[in-house]
Amino acid sequence: MLVFVVAGPLVAATGRTGVVLFFIVAPAIATVFCWHRYGATPGKITFSARIVDVRSGGRPSLARLALRYVAYLASALPFFLGFAWIAIDRRKQALHDKIAGTRVIYDE
Repeated sequence: MLVFVVAGPLVAATGRTGVVLFFIVAPAIATVFCWHRYGATPGKITFSARIVDVRSGGRPSLARLALRYVAYLASALPFFLGFAWIAIDRRKQALHDKIAGTRVIYDE
């Protein structure tokens, strides 16, 4: 319901551009910002998980994180099989992590 309350006036005021900004661009910027600033989104922080560069083990570059976000589509498209890949991969990387050269690790 909240989506319609927000999106309705947004579409009326800005046309489709507002919808694209609100539902596609803003979440992408917020997610990549959290990954870059905190190493994780709030959900991952709750589980003491963070995203690292596979090669260095350090903080991934902003470009690598943006690629990771775009690669989520590849993970989600065929019935979320890119996420299911985690169960059989020995390094526990999803498809988007393999594409971007990132990995999720858990702090103890």
